[in-house]
Amino acid sequence: MVDDIVRDFGYLTLGSRLKRIGERLQSDVTKLSARLGLDVQAGQYPLVAALHRNGPTSVGMLARFVGVRQPAITRAVLQLKAAGLVTVTSGAADQRTKAVALTPAGHDLVVRAEVELWPAVEAAVKALCEGLDGPLLAQLGSLEDALGDAPLDERAAALINP
Repeated sequence: MVDDIVRDFGYLTLGSRLKRIGERLQSDVTKLSARLGLDVQAGQYPLVAALHRNGPTSVGMLARFVGVRQPAITRAVLQLKAAGLVTVTSGAADQRTKAVALTPAGHDLVVRAEVELWPAVEAAVKALCEGLDGPLLAQLGSLEDALGDAPLDERAAALINP
């Protein structure tokens, strides 16, 4: 068995450990999304959800809505634009301001995700977390072990197609 330095170092590497868990969960959601024919990366769902909920908005406001730095939002918006899910237009008063809006395809994607994907992912993550008890590091270990036993995409897929 290979040593897990990130796990062994405990609180010293907590940020790395949380990032590792987050990346694993996002990767699994992206796999499940692709299986459902929803060609969006997991990290882009908060953006399309924010646009669906709030309507057209600026890149800066999207960054605030999802709590991510603006350069990451700009990259994600460009990917969503290339996929035909959003439009980007320059502001009338300030050409530096970009307004982002869902296209009809983007709107349809959100509607499908709300029905087919998001409830299953939420239920699978909730089930992963239900048995957690005790100190934070032990809980993180339990989460990582459970994801090792069955990835989130498989857990959520089982809820979609029992």
